[in-house]
Amino acid sequence: MPKVLISDKMSPKAAEIFRSRGIEVDEKPGLAKEELKAIIGDYDGLAIRSSTKVTADLLAAATRLKVVGRAGIGVDNVDVAAASARGIVVMNTPFGNSITTAEHAIALMFALARQLPEADASTQAGKWEKNRFLGVELTAKTLGLIGCGNIGGIVADRAHGLRMKVIAHDPFLTPERAQDLGVEKVTLDELLARADFISLHTPLTDSTRNILSRENLLKTKRGVRIINCARGGLIDEAALKELLDSGHIAGAALDVFQEEPATASPLFGTPGFVSTPHLGASTEEAQVNVAIQVAEQMADFLLTGAIENALNMPSVSSEEAPRLRPYMSLAEKLGALAGQLEGAEIRSITVEAEGAASELNIKPITAAAVAGVMRQFSDTVNMVNAPFIARDRNIEIAEVRHERDTDYQTLLTVTLRTPAGERAVAGTLFAGSTPRLVEIGGIKVEADFAPRMLYIVNEDKPGFIGRLGTLLGDAGVNIGTFHLGRRDAGGEAVLLLSVDQSIPEPLMWELCRLPGVRTVKALGF
Repeated sequence: MPKVLISDKMSPKAAEIFRSRGIEVDEKPGLAKEELKAIIGDYDGLAIRSSTKVTADLLAAATRLKVVGRAGIGVDNVDVAAASARGIVVMNTPFGNSITTAEHAIALMFALARQLPEADASTQAGKWEKNRFLGVELTAKTLGLIGCGNIGGIVADRAHGLRMKVIAHDPFLTPERAQDLGVEKVTLDELLARADFISLHTPLTDSTRNILSRENLLKTKRGVRIINCARGGLIDEAALKELLDSGHIAGAALDVFQEEPATASPLFGTPGFVSTPHLGASTEEAQVNVAIQVAEQMADFLLTGAIENALNMPSVSSEEAPRLRPYMSLAEKLGALAGQLEGAEIRSITVEAEGAASELNIKPITAAAVAGVMRQFSDTVNMVNAPFIARDRNIEIAEVRHERDTDYQTLLTVTLRTPAGERAVAGTLFAGSTPRLVEIGGIKVEADFAPRMLYIVNEDKPGFIGRLGTLLGDAGVNIGTFHLGRRDAGGEAVLLLSVDQSIPEPLMWELCRLPGVRTVKALGF
């Protein structure tokens, strides 16, 4: 009989589900690190929230552990890499608190519109400053959503009920999905210029970090009010403070901060500023929902081997896993490459399998490719939930098996269709297990995937490679590998470099200014 430990305070519903499924469960919240380490070897499953730290040291003592289930989204307290190395599945519950977080954003919007925290403090201090607190109506105001996924879509629905006009900036939002939600898709600059209220609902990625920079905050209309219940680090907090003080921004409400716990933020005490201590998921319903979800997922895995919402493993049976694993790794890298090269407004993702790959269960391979594409836009996507999120956004997913002969023993191709056209990338397995890129956009380029890569499209002219190498060398960037492909002599060429150092933005601009350069992108795998 499987045995599960619940080591954080959690709804009793979780333990009830485990017991009803015939799984032995112990509830021991609040254990000290050494106490937990001393007993973890007795358990097949570990159900946690945010307090338990699942470190490599703890996992080394977890000799029976098969699954860690996080009741909630964030897994910052879990060493996922160490768990993966030990064959331990890590699951989370990415959708259990969507409604709660969306409602908190709406609550903060009301608080800003009517200055509720300040009015409450004034009234309870014995004052009656009725004329001091002149608010604004939400009706007929324009709400700008930065990020319009699951939570943003719920906020849009609630805002429509308040008779607000909703506009959204989300590179991943398709016109069909925008129409279904009743929102107008706009550029970021359009949103900043038009919105009376701005609410952020995007993950923290390299492309969204500091998305409300000082420069972008200055582009907002005077009197804007800003809400962030998504991630700390999306807003330049120093610039926000400055523009609140100047009156350009009428109000701001943050549930999340760049550094947490936020005990000494310069924003504290600023007129027009409202704060809450990361309460986005803190409702009774959300706590029950995530507890039920994690218990059901863990029970299914321990009893049947079914995998749902795993961060480090796709939906695949134990018999298939050894053979499928290298193909899924290749598919994920191809998807990540395609997503980084062509990630905006995706209409469809097509995965094609030829040779040996066409004889396998293509579902987990496709899921891996879709997760690779979408991981550029969300920090909670995994190989299991990625296809469902794509379907929710009206992105078509197609699988094609080819029985035709190919130049390679096995070949996978991932094609993205956008309003600008199609882009295909293809790869194979070298020595049966090592992912290798073989084609980008119809140009043959054989290259291994590396953690840091530089992608350049340029005119095939003499002297270009020398100028490129000199520029990188002068900047202290070491080239690991160098791969070049071209359509024909003197035509379009594609260059892929693996580099040992990150490419700073000023150097990226210098690379873009090299004669003949059409595109420069930094890639990561």
